[in-house]
Amino acid sequence: MGDPAGISPELMAKALCLDDLRQAARLVVFGDRRVLAAGAAVAGVSPEIAVVADPAEAPADESRPVFVDLGHLDPATIRLGEVSREGGAFAVANFRAALRYAAAGHAQAVAFTPFNKAAMRLAHPSYEDEITFLTEELGANGPASEFNILEGLWNARVTSHVPLRDVARLITREAVVNGLVLADGAMREAGFARPRIAVAGLNPHAGDGGNFGREEIDVIAPAVEEAKARGIAADGPFPSDTVFLRARAGAFDAVLTMYHDQGQIAMKLMGFDRGVTMLGGFAIPVLTPAHGTAYDIAGKGIANIGATRAAFELAAKIARKRLKEAQG
Repeated sequence: MGDPAGISPELMAKALCLDDLRQAARLVVFGDRRVLAAGAAVAGVSPEIAVVADPAEAPADESRPVFVDLGHLDPATIRLGEVSREGGAFAVANFRAALRYAAAGHAQAVAFTPFNKAAMRLAHPSYEDEITFLTEELGANGPASEFNILEGLWNARVTSHVPLRDVARLITREAVVNGLVLADGAMREAGFARPRIAVAGLNPHAGDGGNFGREEIDVIAPAVEEAKARGIAADGPFPSDTVFLRARAGAFDAVLTMYHDQGQIAMKLMGFDRGVTMLGGFAIPVLTPAHGTAYDIAGKGIANIGATRAAFELAAKIARKRLKEAQG
């Protein structure tokens, strides 16, 4: 369960009532039963769950999702729509418990309803973003990244949560190649046989032959050629203001952008209420809706389940694939 002051509790309550999600995977949820009950009341649903204090106590019967009640937050102490240390501590504790449960081999994927980073930093000052927290909890053997996914179209990035003034110096040949390798691997795990990845340029009109910058010529194009030599179906660099039009039309399965908003704006315009964020490069895939905690509509019962459903469905798909491979 994510931030209790936003729409996360009602989204989780709705998700636990979806028959297709309940059938797609064995769901084990970490949170507080009282917060879930509050979310269910807002959403107007009544999830059927098996409540336990410890996941080891989960019943063998897999007909109902398991809810691990950590008993760590009274929803009466939280004001909807407001950042608080208590809300951040709730989300951090749930995230950590879920990650450790999966890292111990009990789950093949982790999904969460939206967090509020400001609240989480109040409770856990070193919390920069989900990638830094995952690195703390799980470690990473190589590059890690955030992917945005809208149905069949993926967006990967070379840089992510960094100031725009720092982006150009961080665009190196190694960074671009790493981004392509990571995207190719994550997409193959999600079911793509050989994903076609378009690479966006950094500068206007992809540098216009060097008139508006040389990163495309000196860094990005050589990185694309290196990735091709490794067997990755990469192409580019292309002007970033048109590459998503081509990808949406079916020419590519993914776009690797150079910085955060270069891809986020395009993806959210195409499907804000259906987009999924996946954190890749770790031993465990982690997924969440691409939207935030929506404090402005918290408690109104109008939160759209679309992106949460999509995140849970993709998590279940990857989990099933991992479980099948582990079982031989």
